[in-house]
Amino acid sequence: MKRKTMNLMRSVVCMMLLFVAFAAGAQEKIYLSLQDAQEYALEHNRTLENASLDIKKAEAARWQAIASMLPQVSAGLDYTNMMGYKMDFGMMVISMPPSASFTVTTAIALSGAQIVSTQVGNISKRMADISYRKSGQEITDQVKILYYSALVTEETLELLRENLESMKKLHSMAQSAVDVGVSEQTDADQLKVQVATMETSINATERSLEMVYNSLRLQLNLDANSEIELTQGLPELMNVDAVSDLFREEFDINRNYNYQLLKASTDLAKKQIALTGWSGGPTFSIFHQFAKKHYFSDEMTMNMTPPNMLGISVKVPLFTSLRNTKSVQDARLSYRKQLNTLADTEAALKIQHRQLVYNLKSALEQYRTQKDNVEVARRVFENIALKYEYGVASALDVTNAGTNLIFAQNSYVQSLLQIVNAQISLEQLLNR
Repeated sequence: MKRKTMNLMRSVVCMMLLFVAFAAGAQEKIYLSLQDAQEYALEHNRTLENASLDIKKAEAARWQAIASMLPQVSAGLDYTNMMGYKMDFGMMVISMPPSASFTVTTAIALSGAQIVSTQVGNISKRMADISYRKSGQEITDQVKILYYSALVTEETLELLRENLESMKKLHSMAQSAVDVGVSEQTDADQLKVQVATMETSINATERSLEMVYNSLRLQLNLDANSEIELTQGLPELMNVDAVSDLFREEFDINRNYNYQLLKASTDLAKKQIALTGWSGGPTFSIFHQFAKKHYFSDEMTMNMTPPNMLGISVKVPLFTSLRNTKSVQDARLSYRKQLNTLADTEAALKIQHRQLVYNLKSALEQYRTQKDNVEVARRVFENIALKYEYGVASALDVTNAGTNLIFAQNSYVQSLLQIVNAQISLEQLLNR
């Protein structure tokens, strides 16, 4: 009886351990709309986090430049013991007793280079802000592409599986006809090959779908075993009218992130001329010192340390071996090159806008055409399949019609992705 009880307890413990292991290994399914996925990516994507850190670094550098122009205050406390030393002035000998002094010094140094450095810091901060927003846009766009790709691939799988079931039924009918001697084995074999081809396509599409989901997990910074379920479908997301509105939107180049970054880089190159020039300019300094000194002796009444001191200085480099002049010339050449790059980029972006509008229009036209082609190809396949059932069409006719249907469906699916890619590219350019 005791042994049975022990065995029962072991069984219960094992079941509990198995349950815990299963619970630990199980992954909670994550339900995501497109907006949910984009927001989640913005919160957890490490690329955007790094861009945020760059903003903090730029802000720190900006304040460092500002701090260099602020007054510097220092305080000191000294104790001196001259070990009985006496100063002999001939007619008078002065003993130097121990002394203590307290000083507070306030100093400030200003130059043109410091002022320009703060301006450079402001531009660097602006560039970091733009880069952060640009990274956020790229992340949300990539998530959108992957979200649509997953939906399109899932629809492709559904279409392929529907075609496979239809082809399997036709193959079964053909094999039955062969078995009763009213048809040749060649007809059944042709349909069997078509079934195998569809099964291969389904397997390849399933692998593609898994790759898309893995890429989406990477963008969302999710565990590799996380199970994702998309809560929105293509009919809900594909708004042709909204896409068409992009054609009528005016292109404001100043809203484009790439142009903003290049414009900021050009401003930075211009400030570099001034920064280089002022590096060989004068430096203005001013300081004030308060001092209090105490001698540990009643005999010492003379204090040669003034309680307050004020000093002003101006330092001007007189000769730098033309090094600074050449540096300024180099900075000016770099600025001219940057201006040329900015002009070329502006022209290129305007042409790119025209091309992206054309691409989106073409993608929409292709989508409408391929959508109609799928309907026609499906009607032809269904008609040929029906004729085959009545013995007025061959297996080759069915195979050809099935192949045409698959081709039309693939073209339709690709047209959907073309719309998404063209739409996102245009939205990026317009900073939508």
